[in-house]
Amino acid sequence: MKIRTAFPYETAHEDVRIPLADGTRLYARVWRPLTTEPVPALLEYLPYRLTDWTAPRDWQRHPWYAGHGYASVRVDVRGHGNSEGLPTDEYSATELADGVEVIHWLAAQPWCDGRVGMFGISWGGFNSLQLAALAPEPLKAVVTVCSTDDRYDNDVHYMGGSVLAVDMHAWAATMLAFVARPPDPAYAGEVMWRELWLKRLEAVDPYLHTWLEHQTRDAYWRHGSVCEDYGAVRAAVLAVGGWHDPYRDTVLRLVENLPPDRVRGLIGPWSHQYPDRGLPPGPAIGFLQETLRWWDHWLRGTDTGVMAEPLLRSYVSDSHPPATVYDVLPGRWVGDDTWPSARVTPVSYALRGAPVRVRSPQHTGLDAGRFFPFGNDADLPPDQREEDARSVCFEFEVPEETWVLGRPRVRLRLTSYAPRGRGQVVARVCDVSPDGASTLVTRGVLNFSARHGRDRAIPWTPGTTEEVTFELNGIGHAFPPGHRIRLAVSSAYWPWIWPQPGSEEGFTLDPAGSALELPVRARESTSEESRITFDEAEQSEPLGVAFPATLDEPRPERLVVRDVAKGEWRLEVDPRYGGTRVYPDGLEFTEDAAETYTINESDPLSARTHSSWSIRLHRPELGWDTRVETRSDITCDAENFLTSNEVICKDGDEVVFHRTWERRIPRTAG
Repeated sequence: MKIRTAFPYETAHEDVRIPLADGTRLYARVWRPLTTEPVPALLEYLPYRLTDWTAPRDWQRHPWYAGHGYASVRVDVRGHGNSEGLPTDEYSATELADGVEVIHWLAAQPWCDGRVGMFGISWGGFNSLQLAALAPEPLKAVVTVCSTDDRYDNDVHYMGGSVLAVDMHAWAATMLAFVARPPDPAYAGEVMWRELWLKRLEAVDPYLHTWLEHQTRDAYWRHGSVCEDYGAVRAAVLAVGGWHDPYRDTVLRLVENLPPDRVRGLIGPWSHQYPDRGLPPGPAIGFLQETLRWWDHWLRGTDTGVMAEPLLRSYVSDSHPPATVYDVLPGRWVGDDTWPSARVTPVSYALRGAPVRVRSPQHTGLDAGRFFPFGNDADLPPDQREEDARSVCFEFEVPEETWVLGRPRVRLRLTSYAPRGRGQVVARVCDVSPDGASTLVTRGVLNFSARHGRDRAIPWTPGTTEEVTFELNGIGHAFPPGHRIRLAVSSAYWPWIWPQPGSEEGFTLDPAGSALELPVRARESTSEESRITFDEAEQSEPLGVAFPATLDEPRPERLVVRDVAKGEWRLEVDPRYGGTRVYPDGLEFTEDAAETYTINESDPLSARTHSSWSIRLHRPELGWDTRVETRSDITCDAENFLTSNEVICKDGDEVVFHRTWERRIPRTAG
């Protein structure tokens, strides 16, 4: 990592409040080059608190852009951080309408030349795409990183029509803890902060309720899903993802569906992180330089050669032994000028053998790894041999090196026995080395009720046979000769997938007519590989956040506990979001989160999840000391999800807010 200290422009930054038409003011931080000429503006628009939570990351990139001649602006969404107003659901119509106003406000500033770009990762990548689909005139280009065009089937809520237990709950609990945090008196004002906080808290309602109430792909999920109308996107889109990020399929869909003269795709081996941060797995690239080429082309009209790059640049990883973290994954960059690519051929691998019953223990999936890898030591899936043993497996020899690039597909002939016509099928593709080690390559899920479409729930008549087809997540991977391609099929995948009542009965898989289809890409020569290069990763000077030493023994990131007598399995997770840190402005910030996922190996109705958060925001010089405690739980019976959420907020020793929500939500499809 290169730290850049000298730039073409000197810079300055200031905090401002952006007025909206309804009188609400959004809190913003603006980094600008010191020049008398108006310049293009870049916007990052998030709920994640620019004065504390994202501040270290913001300082890596916003000053860098300003130093290269752009006004780079970070804005807190309404009802979050130090912005006024009340919080809304994620990507609400209000959030997007506010974003359109912010874009027009930026374009009208005397220091802006009227052209605006937008960028972000995850939430900021989502709303960049969504605002591009609303097509405000000043918005000319976006860079969307680790985001989705499909809020239902490629987000944290559902996968293949099944409830994502692991992140449907964890992310809802995380956002409950986020929205309950107070404004900071150092920025919101020593008088106004508490008034803003109390109004905000009265408006809080756990996202979990809404997400679980919409178990099929209805109008709620279609809102904000760019895949509903790709033609609405007028801005140029640089779509970026990582093979270890759950949203990478969006890149493939965007380069397929947006006009090729206004889109480029980039997929590396990365986790849910910006590609310049150097977090595992690498290699990191000069991502800021790459985006600067994009901005210069689309916002300044400078020919940087960025549109001469292949439509899709992607990383094909070499085979690697299973591990939960890799500093760098070996491989090579390849380029495809069209997508679907003429260099990718679907190759079918027919399943062989007699019909077989698939009846996986309910704890199958404990070695799935983290849904959102962030570059931590325990994020990625370990050796899959135990998971494979709880599944039904089919293997295929690899006579010569085989590159796979894109989304594999399975076609399975199944007979379901679930008495309520419910259940799910999970397919994993693994790379099995000669010594037996099994490395997860990719996976996919289908909820039986969603087999005829994600927008409806159609029960499967018990005892009947149907053929189902579904895609697995995209991947770039090279299988070497002498290895085996393993397809593992299971009827459970906890805690990623919430189990269906009756799913312990499983299903019968008939290999006759069943197949695995891999997108096999032609291998490139060394000279072809070398045409795709990137600069060394660089950033601006870090903010200078301190992490005080502690004598506390850190909890394991992921710990599996088995009660042999009860047949109960518990996964304990420390998401490692931040810990304790001290900011240069004097803020002392502490947060701690813990998640548990528990299930009995023979009972799908035993599934339960728990999340707890503890946050302290402290400014000794102001005598300001606030705390937020949250708890969130989900259990189930055959007909309902049962949810419980609690928030306790303190100003010093005074409890200023305490509320508990209990909800019974019918299981219509989940």
